[in-house]
Amino acid sequence: MLELHDREWNEFYLRDIFPDIQRGKRLKNADHIQGKTPYVSSSAINNGVDAFIGNDDKVRKYKECLTLANSGSVGKTFYHSYEFIASDHVTSLKSDRLNKYSYLFIATIVQRLEEKYSFNREINDVRINKEKIVLPVDESGTPDYDFMEQYIKEREQQIVQKYIEYTGKNIQFGGGLPPLKEKEWKEFYLRDIFVIRPGKRLTRSNMQSGTKPFIGASDSNNGVTAFVGNTNASEDRNVLGVNYNGSVVENFYHPYTCIFSDDVKRFVLRKHNGNKYIYLFMKTVILQQKNKYAYGYKFNEERMQKQMILLPTAANGQPDYDYMEQYAKKLFSSLRLQYLHEKVTVAI
Repeated sequence: MLELHDREWNEFYLRDIFPDIQRGKRLKNADHIQGKTPYVSSSAINNGVDAFIGNDDKVRKYKECLTLANSGSVGKTFYHSYEFIASDHVTSLKSDRLNKYSYLFIATIVQRLEEKYSFNREINDVRINKEKIVLPVDESGTPDYDFMEQYIKEREQQIVQKYIEYTGKNIQFGGGLPPLKEKEWKEFYLRDIFVIRPGKRLTRSNMQSGTKPFIGASDSNNGVTAFVGNTNASEDRNVLGVNYNGSVVENFYHPYTCIFSDDVKRFVLRKHNGNKYIYLFMKTVILQQKNKYAYGYKFNEERMQKQMILLPTAANGQPDYDYMEQYAKKLFSSLRLQYLHEKVTVAI
């Protein structure tokens, strides 16, 4: 197993590692045309992708490179194997000597710059050209790209193996499960399926630094909008967090202890202890109502109580929770096989 401490390391200017350093181009939100090309800005999430646009003929496109956030989430560094458009808040770092694995290795090192620029200091073009990073070197004192590649491949294989072991223990599925279309379905009021509990307002100014997820009315990051040290009456776990404001009807399963914004309701199953698979099945069913509550029509508690959803039923006409669990496990099993086929092939 390759280890970082077994290597010699040396300093290198970014400009010497990346011969092609280019700042993205300013493109105002008002000028965005809806499309399919990722638009990378200084976001700290979603690999820096801030939108998908169709302004392909007006700005340069990049591919197979890193992006470094100059402002905003200063220092955030992501690898992009796909074609994208870069905002003026990020800089593209490209070298023909690198591949996916060596890019990923170096990205973790470049991102250490966020420690230096974390106090409203922008990484402008002048500073980028003066910045140095430390890299492992070979016997000749040059960057050891082969070591970087093999190191990341080993770690990727470790992750794949852990995934194989986890799914082998936790995702078991037998045959004979009927498809969705062959099940009997019936309408149920949400109030009959779930106990609906409120979140609690917590302003930014009152947030304490901590590690507990704070769930807001977001449509990304599993609804987590901050990590706090606060505790209040909304603290819960093994629930669905359903947005009635913001990204209305979006919902996420939370197996961990967290607290909830007053823009999010907690859905707890009434007649079943619930588990990951049943809640994820319910998540998809609830999302079918998203179009109904678009355009400022809030999914408030009164409407939640009266809203009906379709669920597969057992012979007694009640929700078939066992079927929901097994069906979700089947999907996980299929995804597992697909994932392993793709990742193990790449890793090997």
